[in-house]
Amino acid sequence: MTVDDSGSGTEAQGRAEPPPPSASRERGDGSRPPDNGEDPLALRLEQLILGAERRYTPFQAARSASVTVELATRFWRAMGFADVGQAKAFTEADVLALRRLAGLVEAGLLSEAMAVQVARSTGQTTARLAEWQIDSFLEGLTEPPELGMTRTEVTYPIIELLLPELEEFLVYVWRRQLAASAGRVLQAADDEEMVDRRLAVAFADLVGFTRLTRRMEEEELGELVEAFETTAADLVAARGGRLIKTLGDEVLYAADDAGTAAEIALRLIETMANDETMPELRVGMAFGTVTTRMGDVFGTTVNLASRLTSIAPRDAVLVDTAFAEELIRTGDAPASEAAAAEEAAEAEKEGEPPPTYRFGLQPMWQRPVRGLGVVEPWLLTRRDDPQRP
Repeated sequence: MTVDDSGSGTEAQGRAEPPPPSASRERGDGSRPPDNGEDPLALRLEQLILGAERRYTPFQAARSASVTVELATRFWRAMGFADVGQAKAFTEADVLALRRLAGLVEAGLLSEAMAVQVARSTGQTTARLAEWQIDSFLEGLTEPPELGMTRTEVTYPIIELLLPELEEFLVYVWRRQLAASAGRVLQAADDEEMVDRRLAVAFADLVGFTRLTRRMEEEELGELVEAFETTAADLVAARGGRLIKTLGDEVLYAADDAGTAAEIALRLIETMANDETMPELRVGMAFGTVTTRMGDVFGTTVNLASRLTSIAPRDAVLVDTAFAEELIRTGDAPASEAAAAEEAAEAEKEGEPPPTYRFGLQPMWQRPVRGLGVVEPWLLTRRDDPQRP
């Protein structure tokens, strides 16, 4: 089968050229070594996963998808893949994906820039997932079950069995996440708020992580980071926050309201403090307008939360003034301990139960923060409330 410049497959005409010497020698498993030196098992796995063989050069793929080579290259790079020159590296699935993205642009549903963003965000997200599955999940499953067997002998059948199940689960989780995200966006007050929203943003940072990297073995360090990320991800999700990203010794999360973010922060501190294998933690949080792009968050509010984290005491949470004011406004924290005492005394005089607050706020000394001027941090604590769940 040959491929002409139009990208359509046609049977070779006339007398076939004799195969090169390397292609005429079969390996023990019946496969032939590729001319370009690529591992035959890797090629078999690629064909299994992609469901098709390589047929097209970049030019042929672009032509078959009815897009320019320039646009096809932009999509390919946005998904995170390297240039391949004029090698036959593309399949029918690649052509179909190009055609679909280009069709969305032609129909006016997406601008070209937005289509590139779709390719980039999808590529970045799934690249990390794929790396994790290969490095951790599949590596453990493909340990040779019997003495004398190689990992390559069990990899292909394992992937063949797992592939359809993992694909269905991926689509299921994506639909769930899409529904949740759409619901949050549609609750925005107006179109402008859909992009620039008021959120609580928090960084949680392991204290002394750099020193740990010099003392611990790589495997131990990897286990510690994984345990921290897992604990943080579970707590953030369970309490209604959203994990934005993990940075090894630091996690970034967001919540729609300050009370949710505060509860997550304090529970993180409490959970980590009860684990002797974990270092101490510090958290910085800010509340305000945040710009969201490709699943990430940007803006002054995010920068302020990061700066507060860097100056937070060990096993403590610092918040900015806007965050403190939001907790006071929603009744999650008193304006001051003196005010809370007066309210309790007044309630007792009237024979009514005193107001309860989940959190306490203690103003700290004002201090300059690089790039943001002078800020007044507040120390966030948990109040002793017997009614707390």
